[in-house]
Amino acid sequence: MTRCAVLGSPIGHSLSPVMHRAAYAALDLDWTYEAVEVQEDGLPAFLDGLDDGWRGFSVTAPLKRAAARLATSVDDEVDRLGVANTVLLDGDGRSAHNTDVPGAVAALAERGVEDVELVRILGGGATAASFASVAQRMGARRVELFVREPSRAVDAAQVAEKLGLEVGVRTIDKPILDVAELLVSTVPSDVIGSRSHELVESARAVFDVVYDPWPSRLVEAAVSAERPAVSGIDLLAHQAALQVELMTGRTVDVAVLRDAALDSLPD
Repeated sequence: MTRCAVLGSPIGHSLSPVMHRAAYAALDLDWTYEAVEVQEDGLPAFLDGLDDGWRGFSVTAPLKRAAARLATSVDDEVDRLGVANTVLLDGDGRSAHNTDVPGAVAALAERGVEDVELVRILGGGATAASFASVAQRMGARRVELFVREPSRAVDAAQVAEKLGLEVGVRTIDKPILDVAELLVSTVPSDVIGSRSHELVESARAVFDVVYDPWPSRLVEAAVSAERPAVSGIDLLAHQAALQVELMTGRTVDVAVLRDAALDSLPD
């Protein structure tokens, strides 16, 4: 039996198992998919100890950079960002892939958002760096990184600059006076607090990668303001569909994965 899993820590909250299992059922594959708790310092030993029954892994925090480093080959996105969310096993090799970026682009296109000039990103971590690549793919010229401390945006800013983007770094508590084509939030909901409507008014479309609590206040505010809104569940489903294709060689409808994730959320 072929085995796959999601790796990370903490991992109990992951929706990847319900999505990938739904995909296997739709594809009539007798594969298994589980969640495995792995710390960053334990990842090399875990990967070295695998048997031939394993095909691949979804990778989440805090392992995305380590997974890229431990691969024997990487795709173009991992090469650019140094961040992987997928590892495939093939013989003695490990290939690292990033489906977050193309998954985000596809999720935005599904909502009719395809061309942007200015992308405003709340947060400055690895996810913010990935969205700098999303912005570049969508034709953006500028990104703004809104963070609590400017030092937190250094790595993401460097990635954006290497992609040829103009970069501005601002503190998240400052008022926003101009309008961006796209606002992306990579920060917890409590960082946004009561500013959801203000932030939504500063953008023509909204993407909130956070889905706990569900639905997010930012997405609710965007829907209320009749702005195109992309949720963290949309991102999970699109990037997972690409992972399934990489692992199995077959395609599955994104709706199968999204519905499975939504059905598993508490009412």
